[in-house]
Amino acid sequence: MAITAQEVNKLRQMTGAGMMDCKKALVEAEGDFDTAIELLRKKGQKVSASRADRETNEGVVFVKTNADHTTGVVVAFSCETDFVAKNEEFMKLGNDLATAAFENKPADAAGLKALKSGDDTFGDRIIDMIGKIGEKMDIIAYEVMEGEAIVPYVHAGSKLGVLVSLKNTGGKDVTEAGKDVAMQIAAMNPVAVDKDGVDSTVVEKEIEIGKDQARQEGKPEEMLEKIALGKLNKFYKENTLLPQAFVKDNKQSIAQYLDGVSKGLTVVDFKRISIG
Repeated sequence: MAITAQEVNKLRQMTGAGMMDCKKALVEAEGDFDTAIELLRKKGQKVSASRADRETNEGVVFVKTNADHTTGVVVAFSCETDFVAKNEEFMKLGNDLATAAFENKPADAAGLKALKSGDDTFGDRIIDMIGKIGEKMDIIAYEVMEGEAIVPYVHAGSKLGVLVSLKNTGGKDVTEAGKDVAMQIAAMNPVAVDKDGVDSTVVEKEIEIGKDQARQEGKPEEMLEKIALGKLNKFYKENTLLPQAFVKDNKQSIAQYLDGVSKGLTVVDFKRISIG
């Protein structure tokens, strides 16, 4: 049957798919728009599968918090190219994902994809956009955080985002201090808040490295444990957040900086996610 240009354009407006793809779908569907839309979605699924092994080193990190800063979410939505990362529809879907994550607080990225978005799920919407744009996209990270004061930060370029949970605010607005700490986390990528949060396997590995270094330096065997523990303390100071030297003023640690803002103010937890 003959498919008119008006029909093709109507389907294009409905789906955002290319003109030729819309015409082929309408021809195959014999002019039935619902069937044509389903065909285009199936094409999107094929595109998604064919690009499954592609790397997604571009994208945008989206953050969202409530008005009183007690809850925050951060979502990393990735794609293959910077050009697509700047696409208006890509940005809209990323913002919709962040809003849905904030409102529903799913357990993980798979749960976020399973959430309903109109008649579809967010997973369906992602597949549809893959079919339309022809580039792999995915939610590569998602975190939610609740606490006394949650401060978000998105680094320049929007490819790295941080959530920081603070406590003992004393009723003060600690947004600026939280942002300073979030920038520290973005720059220094600490492994934990303090030594108590460092995984035991990391501790054991650092001790063994310290022993090996001391052994190679010719230190006595009975001194190796003590030397390794000294090196471990240095590791904690350099690689965990609170003891780290504050990048804006290396004469004080992050713990000292926060205590100076408000007595007892400290970090409970943080989340740092990045693309690429």
